Amino acid sequence: MSDAHIDVQNLSKTYRVPQRQSGLGAALRSLVQREYLEVTAVTSLSFTIRPGEMVGFIGPNGAGKTTTLKMLAGLLHPTSGTAVVAGYTPWERRPEYLRRISMVLGNKSQMLWDIPPLDTFHVLGEIYSIDKRELQSTLDELTAILDMEELLTKPVRNLSLGERMKCELVAALLHRPSVLFLDEPTLGLDVSMQRRLREFIADTNRRTGATMILTSHYMADVAELCPRVILIHHGRLLYDGLLGQLSEQLAPFKLIRLALDRENSSSEWRDRLPEDTAVLNPDPANLTLRVPRRETSALTAHLLNTLPVVDLSVENPPLEAVIDQIYQEAAV
Repeated sequence: MSDAHIDVQNLSKTYRVPQRQSGLGAALRSLVQREYLEVTAVTSLSFTIRPGEMVGFIGPNGAGKTTTLKMLAGLLHPTSGTAVVAGYTPWERRPEYLRRISMVLGNKSQMLWDIPPLDTFHVLGEIYSIDKRELQSTLDELTAILDMEELLTKPVRNLSLGERMKCELVAALLHRPSVLFLDEPTLGLDVSMQRRLREFIADTNRRTGATMILTSHYMADVAELCPRVILIHHGRLLYDGLLGQLSEQLAPFKLIRLALDRENSSSEWRDRLPEDTAVLNPDPANLTLRVPRRETSALTAHLLNTLPVVDLSVENPPLEAVIDQIYQEAAV
């Protein structure tokens, strides 16, 4: 793909992990002859991402997501394969490349614990050789968007988790990277803060055109931010495409939820349903049906014409259920 901003081909990573049995004898033997276990984290992974694209990178725990991001950020060397990000080989860690990328880890912090965020931002400005006026302009812009002016002079240890994540995002964007790796950026946050940070990430993508890869176990993050997903399991690629198509491919049905008028409904409502309609909740006050997608329109019209319907809605199956099915079966 000629216009790819990120081009990954047959990327693999295998760790050699030392192991030994318990006990003093095993400990002494390991000093002379150490045993290793080879653990494969990523296997022959290939994908391309266009400039400005925001892609969800998902998979169960241990699938190889963070390992892949660390290789793309240049923190790890691959066992085999190639990757080109913004025209550079990541693990060469050239200064020009490091100025083009940034990484946010939801479970790690780059903020210094005992000093205010503003001091850390100025240190990062020196590290990235950002002009002081440009640094101040960027700080003013980001702090205004995130509504965090009052946080700049408080010690980081006194900030809440959500406030610290705001600071992490500002720190990652100070040098205006063209590629942003987001690894669980909303980890541990409440629903309100998750929504606000998602809005900020989406707005940043629109304003700057930065290419973004997002990993998250919160499907709301992926569904709201990423039209396309790359799904891996046991280090292997399972799916690369539109999120909506993944749902349709694995769940070729819809849910119809309806409430019937109790006074006018009778126990005969079951007899008025087509034979292939699955009843998930038989309570007439909150009836849930599972029907094939191709029959949804016809069945909806049939229900409205034959039953005393008070309320009716048609929904896709929950995204979490679709993803969980993939994780359990390890196949698409």
